[in-house]
Amino acid sequence: MVNPELYQKIQESTAHVASKAVNSQYILSNPDLMPDFFEIVLSTSDKNHHKACWILEMILEKDLHLLFSYLDQFCETLPYYSNYSALRSISKICMFLSLHASLNEKQEKLLIESSYDWLIDPNGKVATKAYAIRTLYQMGKKNTEIHANLSRILTDDYTKYSSAYKAVAREIMKKIA
Repeated sequence: MVNPELYQKIQESTAHVASKAVNSQYILSNPDLMPDFFEIVLSTSDKNHHKACWILEMILEKDLHLLFSYLDQFCETLPYYSNYSALRSISKICMFLSLHASLNEKQEKLLIESSYDWLIDPNGKVATKAYAIRTLYQMGKKNTEIHANLSRILTDDYTKYSSAYKAVAREIMKKIA
């Protein structure tokens, strides 16, 4: 059973930075709530999991290590996130992981596959795609096949999306070339 006070705080939270900041500080100040918090984050069927994902993003910007105890579960849940509001935060967390974490082979595989899925989703949001592009670029430093695939996708999809997508695509294409 998830802590009722924690659940209520998440339920009442909003996408505003101030709301996320208050809730992230509450969780950071009460580390005993982490298991319950992650239960909500990882419950993709919970109607408020996207709000927990927003808060998690803010928490992990401060301390990515707080995810490491839950990293296997987090990576295994990646393919099941479908709420576009949650995906923005989840894809950003994946970018953090690609930059700052040592992942095992299974975790890397799940991160890469999910990032590709988000990138090629025709209905996906640009912010999620941008984080997926950056994640794949980082992961491609170990595996050049990823860079080749990423380059092809960015070239093929360049005209389909907004100027923000094009800016990230140009930036990463320059780095790959």
